[in-house]
Amino acid sequence: MRVTKIEVPDIGDYRNVPVIEILVEVGQRVEKEQSLVTLESDKATMEVPSSAKGVIKEIKVKVGETVSEGALILLLENEEAGPGAGSESLAPVPTPASSPAATFATNGHGVQEVKVPDIGDYKDIPVIEVAVKVGDRVEKEQSLVTLESDKATMDVPSSAAGVVKEVKVKVGDNVSEGSVIVLLETEGGPAPAAAAAPAPKQEVEKPSDAPQPPPPAPASPSALAQAPLIPAGVGGALPSHASPSVRKFARELGVDVSQVQGTGPKGRITQDDVTAFVKGVMTGQRAAPAAGAPAVAGGGELNLLPWPKVDFAKFGPIDPKPLSRIKKISGANLHRNWVMIPHVTNNDEADITELEALRVQLNKEHEKAGVKFTMLAFVIKAVVFALKKFPTFNASLDGDNLVFKQYYNVGFAADTPNGLVVPVIRNADQKGLVEIATEMADLSKAAREGKLKPDQMQGGCFSISSLGGIGGTTFTPIINAPEVAILGLSRGAMKPVWDGKQFVPRLILPISLSFDHRALDGAEAGRFNAYLVSLLTDCRRMLL
Repeated sequence: MRVTKIEVPDIGDYRNVPVIEILVEVGQRVEKEQSLVTLESDKATMEVPSSAKGVIKEIKVKVGETVSEGALILLLENEEAGPGAGSESLAPVPTPASSPAATFATNGHGVQEVKVPDIGDYKDIPVIEVAVKVGDRVEKEQSLVTLESDKATMDVPSSAAGVVKEVKVKVGDNVSEGSVIVLLETEGGPAPAAAAAPAPKQEVEKPSDAPQPPPPAPASPSALAQAPLIPAGVGGALPSHASPSVRKFARELGVDVSQVQGTGPKGRITQDDVTAFVKGVMTGQRAAPAAGAPAVAGGGELNLLPWPKVDFAKFGPIDPKPLSRIKKISGANLHRNWVMIPHVTNNDEADITELEALRVQLNKEHEKAGVKFTMLAFVIKAVVFALKKFPTFNASLDGDNLVFKQYYNVGFAADTPNGLVVPVIRNADQKGLVEIATEMADLSKAAREGKLKPDQMQGGCFSISSLGGIGGTTFTPIINAPEVAILGLSRGAMKPVWDGKQFVPRLILPISLSFDHRALDGAEAGRFNAYLVSLLTDCRRMLL
């Protein structure tokens, strides 16, 4: 068995293209032409397929890195005979951004012919979707038709604004470079015979009978904005026939297109289908299946009453403002988690009088070094000890299995102007209090500035949501799937506590532990909280 290098194929003039998705993992068996990673430039989305079947030995790239032609993607233990280490280029060459995306010719009356651009060696490509009709007003770069070969799906955009006078093709027609798509009546009169326009978006499509790769590890509690609405690869998934522009739109909303029912020609998924899917999840008319669970007949619907339609303006002045993207996506994820996970919350109180005194002392000692200790840093350290003592809280449900993790990544909710995000302290068990406090400060700053990277919000095992600086006594934090528990911290307050002889003032911290009752029971949660309280009350226990 030899090792094959899978490299980025010829992608035209594109350089330093970001890796936006890794679709496989080490040890996974892949088939020939199965997609391995997804690249996305400002003009094209491309999936790099495998040139052979085998087992992945090593992945050489990660999300966020930029690659160019020839860059090594991964090493594959190849099961097929063939030439020495190397890889075939199975991906079509995307049209360079500098190439004309559409050629226009004028008839002298302000009507332009929009033609199929240079698409390399492809001939007689079927039209699978016509996105406009006669009379439609289109904007510059708006997609007009979608073409699909056996290897690529391409949107043909318009390079000018105007009104569609005549559509020259229909679904099922075969076209090649130079074929007239539509006649466009421009608003600015006749245009030059040829005009440069952005390259059509491209995306390597897997054959319909090719095995679907599993999704990346679910982002926990990664930006509630990063986690998909529902996991890919769930049983009963629908065929994902969608154009690159629709796939990009779905990805921005955190939607797995394999779960969306298409209403376009031949079941094609449209942008309206994606929007309707998100709306259904957010309003409760559609529920996403839990990870690892089979799809529920009827789409997992809960048969809830429709969301009320109210004309608020008839009751008085209103000021509608759109939700931020983070809140839109996190709302759908939180709704899914609340509906699909049987939440139970165990509330307790910890005496943190001595711990607070230690925190104040450490801040004075490290003031010159610029390190600031918060109570949350101490709680993270204590939580790691509790997770080690009660490993079920450091696990995730996967169908009928409970996956116990051997690493301790703790996420903490960070409030930002655009909504809630959850950065992750990785390998918290291997870091001291100074490291945790410093990393928390850096991640919180990046969150406020909107500069968190995707990998800084992924891989969490357990989350903490702290309202200590705001107020409240107790609350029920919502679990971040696929985790099985989350800890809520409210504001500490001085209370009189009986010491056996008299009432003395003590600083009391309320804690609220929400847990998934499918994986944990009340007794386990009670013991977890009691142990955590003992650590926070007397931090010397963490030295044992």
